[in-house]
Amino acid sequence: MTLRIHSPAFPDHGEIPTEYTCDGADLSPALEWSNVPEGTRSLVLIVDDPDAPDPKAPKRVWVHWMVYNLPATALGLAQGVEDSDLPPGALQGLNDWARTGYGGPCPPIGRHRYFFKLYALDAVLPDLGCPSKPALLQAMQGHVLEQAELIGTYQATG
Repeated sequence: MTLRIHSPAFPDHGEIPTEYTCDGADLSPALEWSNVPEGTRSLVLIVDDPDAPDPKAPKRVWVHWMVYNLPATALGLAQGVEDSDLPPGALQGLNDWARTGYGGPCPPIGRHRYFFKLYALDAVLPDLGCPSKPALLQAMQGHVLEQAELIGTYQATG
């Protein structure tokens, strides 16, 4: 059995509802995971958009949310999770708005894909402060047991 991540808010490769975007309440969607491999000591969640700024000519991967040191026993995150709602020990990195926390889809043009990546690690990472994605990935290097992903899509209505 392999690590799995899903959301009750949208199916894999499905449309992310507006309430989870900048066109709505910008809440984080509920996420659930299962089949965490034996030997997992912590989990990392990275949400990013590889289609920025334009899916027809992507120039960068936009980071929407990073949470690390989620307990291996956690089964998911509730909708609209705030810093204070995270499980004890869980820490966040900086998104590309230069802040911690969830920042929902807000594409300037076209339909974008949003990857919700869950990593099972064989270690609890040290407190990295508010790391960038490259710093978090570097700290994870050599510790990833398994990875799972959920992909959602969104196109701005305006």
